[in-house]
Amino acid sequence: MFLRNLREIPAEAVEEGASGTQIRWAIGENVGAPNFHMRVFTLAPGGSTPLHEHVWEHEVFILRGEGVVVEDTDERAFGPEDVVYIQPGERHQFRNTGGADLEFICVIPAAGRCGVK
Repeated sequence: MFLRNLREIPAEAVEEGASGTQIRWAIGENVGAPNFHMRVFTLAPGGSTPLHEHVWEHEVFILRGEGVVVEDTDERAFGPEDVVYIQPGERHQFRNTGGADLEFICVIPAAGRCGVK
């Protein structure tokens, strides 16, 4: 079993193309999770992930803050306790549109562990 406070896990910079964004690998290679990896993203006001796509899905739960998720040219606003599903191959980006940090949990298959993917 693994139990640790999220704030004890080091925050890392997100891949090129992101701004004001950090990631914490809450559960993944650090505990030998074979199937899924859970990350927690923190976006400063005005911060964003890169506009990108990949072959795996994302499941996202918004913890705090406000933002938009971009799909090509469409934007949808979200807030605390909203959930977002990103389909495989769907081009997407998260942006913080609020005045405070945006924080969300994002779960991906273990095979997708690299950068923001």
